[in-house]
Parts: sequence; C-alpha cells; structure tokens
Amino acid sequence: MPRIYTRAGDKGQTGLGDGTRVSKADPRVAAYGDVDETNALVGLVRARKPGADLDAMLERIQRDLFALGARLADPRAAPTSGPARTSLGQADVARLEQAIDTLDAALPPLKRFILPGGSETGALLHLARTVCRRAERRIVALSAAGDRAIDEVAIVYVNRLSDLLFVMARAVSQRAGAGETEW
Repeated sequence: MPRIYTRAGDKGQTGLGDGTRVSKADPRVAAYGDVDETNALVGLVRARKPGADLDAMLERIQRDLFALGARLADPRAAPTSGPARTSLGQADVARLEQAIDTLDAALPPLKRFILPGGSETGALLHLARTVCRRAERRIVALSAAGDRAIDEVAIVYVNRLSDLLFVMARAVSQRAGAGETEW
C-alpha cells in the first residue's frame, strides 16, 4: 500500500477478506473490531511492563488475536482452511488454560466477587477482559446466525482468554501489592 488512507471506506463500507463490501456496522465487522480493541488493550498492558512472564504470554495472545481477527474478516474461511498463522486450535486453548492454572495457583482463593481495579495495570487487564467478553458475545451471535466461518474453537478461545485476563489482573495487582476489593 503506498499510503494509509484509501478513501474506500468514506461512504461507510469496508472490504472483507473475500472482497465483498459491507457496511461498517455489519455484525462481522463489529466482531473483528472488538477483537482488535481487545488486542489494543493487551498492547497497552504490555507497554506498562507487566513482567517478563506475562509479557511473553500477552505477546502470544496478541498474535492469536490477529489470527482470530483475520478469520472473522473472511466469511468464506472454513475453520480448517487458511494459512497456519490465521488458525487457532485446541492447543491454543490448552495453552491459555495452563497459564490460568499456573497464575491462579499463586493467588489467594476467591471467596467473593471482586471489584475491577487493584493496580493500574490490573485495572487495564480488567478492561481488556470486558472488551474480550463483548467480542465473545459478537462471535457467538455470528455463530447463532448460522455463520459457517465461526468455529467452536474461536468461541472457546475468547471465553478462556477472558478468564486468563481476569487471573492476570489479579496476579499483577498482587505483585504490585495492591489489594482486592470484595463486593
């Protein structure tokens, strides 16, 4: 691309991966937009230097979110087709679950709900979690509407990711010495 702006979206439409033009208010565009917003928040957390272990996890998550966004942007993409870098599989979900288990083992058990907050970085992770939940709702809606490009792994991945972002929020707040406020 010779320049950033193309003027192609000036009338409220955008191009999908298969070349079709749709409204920027299209549910598919909203879904991959929410995935992109989650990715940007993860980048903001990384800029706050959450620790080498979390940073490595978050970088991998950013790559996964790019892959998920690419899949969502292409309505013809079958879950098992496409370049390897745009696929998410059960191994990616397992990686998130392992990270949850590892981080959670070092945290005090939850006895009540906690209010989002803690440290500033923890609060940002809570925000990323809520945006991830919004992306999940949009992806589920696409699936419920019969979108064959949405596979179960995508839904499971974002569900598990929001859980991991919650545990990460607790972990960074604990590491920073910030307490949790129970509800």
